[in-house]
Amino acid sequence: MKSNRRDFLRLSGLAGLGLAGANMIDGNAAIPDSPKIDNRLNRQDGKRFNMSGFAAPKLETVRIGFIGLGNRGPAAVDRMRKIEGVEIKALCDLRPEKAAHANELLKNTSHHPDLYTGNENEWKKVCERSDIDLIYIATPWALHTTMAVYAMEHGKHAASEVPAAVTLEQCWQLVETSEKMKKHCMILENCCYDFFELLTLNMARQGWFGEIIHAEGAYIHHLLEDNFSKTKYYDMWRLKENFRNGSLYPTHGLGPIAQVLDINRGDRMDYLVSVSTNDFMMGNLARELASTDSFYKPYENKSFRGNMNTTTIRTIKGKTMMIQHDVTSPRPYSRIHLVSGTKGTALKYPEPGRISNSHEGWLNEAEFKVLEEKYAPPIVKKVGELAKQIGGHGGMDFLMDWRLIDCLRNGLPLDIDVYDAAAWSSIGPLSEKSVASRSNTIDIPDFTNGFWKTNVPVDVFLQKGGNTNVKI
Repeated sequence: MKSNRRDFLRLSGLAGLGLAGANMIDGNAAIPDSPKIDNRLNRQDGKRFNMSGFAAPKLETVRIGFIGLGNRGPAAVDRMRKIEGVEIKALCDLRPEKAAHANELLKNTSHHPDLYTGNENEWKKVCERSDIDLIYIATPWALHTTMAVYAMEHGKHAASEVPAAVTLEQCWQLVETSEKMKKHCMILENCCYDFFELLTLNMARQGWFGEIIHAEGAYIHHLLEDNFSKTKYYDMWRLKENFRNGSLYPTHGLGPIAQVLDINRGDRMDYLVSVSTNDFMMGNLARELASTDSFYKPYENKSFRGNMNTTTIRTIKGKTMMIQHDVTSPRPYSRIHLVSGTKGTALKYPEPGRISNSHEGWLNEAEFKVLEEKYAPPIVKKVGELAKQIGGHGGMDFLMDWRLIDCLRNGLPLDIDVYDAAAWSSIGPLSEKSVASRSNTIDIPDFTNGFWKTNVPVDVFLQKGGNTNVKI
């Protein structure tokens, strides 16, 4: 019980046969002081197993161990208990009260998990159990890779909250371990399962937009006070992430448009350019708080990332993507989901979703409804209304969890594989390098080792599977 978060992160961060690397040694939430860039664009290690389209053996029941029960974890536990064919076997958090709270959510259910808490190595015990199939990771960002790698090394599929990695070396660790162990490593990019994003993906797959030329995504979310809260994030880990300067949380905007553009499945991201504004708010608030509260003294002279980061990506096939990150400016929430093609355009955020088939303006509400009904994916038709009832960012969290379980139970490839987890997460450290080098062009590795040329998009639309029921 005397172990604190600093000890936990310092000791557990080096787990997995030393896989964490030098950037994990600082135990204070293991935030890299500067981007550690692995300059390898491809792995030169001989024949590799292609995880794209990989279907693991069917699991009649998916036995889950949860690690991390602070902010996101408990809601995931609550959602998973409502899905058929799931057995929650373990709940793990360093803080006993967090594990106990998550366990209360399972009261009067068929789930009777063991609790792992109070010791910095308890999470390893969960991964080492022989009666668990999937490790669900909702810990601070810097721990995601270490835990996912350790889980896969012990024969488990891994599902990690975003980002899946914070250094390029960690991205490679995820890829190499998944290929070696033939275990799924899914980044829990819930925005890919939002209803408008699924609609535009289906429309793109069926050619409605024509050839996709350009797409945009973002994470613009006012979190200034949350980042400085003493209780929101344990040991101020998320504030410390903001010592880095780049696109720190790219995947919410990037994931859905990467799927629309068939990234890693017919095209891939080639290079990026990233530029950040100065910090106009975080440093000022740190100094203001420190003037009256000594708790904030360690942060008053820190350099924080710029308010707005804009990263532009070009693909091998000449398409472009724009990703923005701003979590301090007082702007309305926006993920900017824009798809622009030779025949049509779609746009959502900060206004509701809109669709156009010409330069003259957006389709009216009735015309939009016709398209929405015609192109609504089967996953939405099957469990969309239930997802809205159960919730989780309007239902997209539940759709994500339901789809993950349905794929594992039916032996189907996942919609989001380890190459997506690595490529989407890599934009964080690569954008840091670009910003630090006066916004020079930075190459993006080919995590697929050339398989992107022959990989095909995964069927998200339930032509197979879709048999898993929901227990309300």
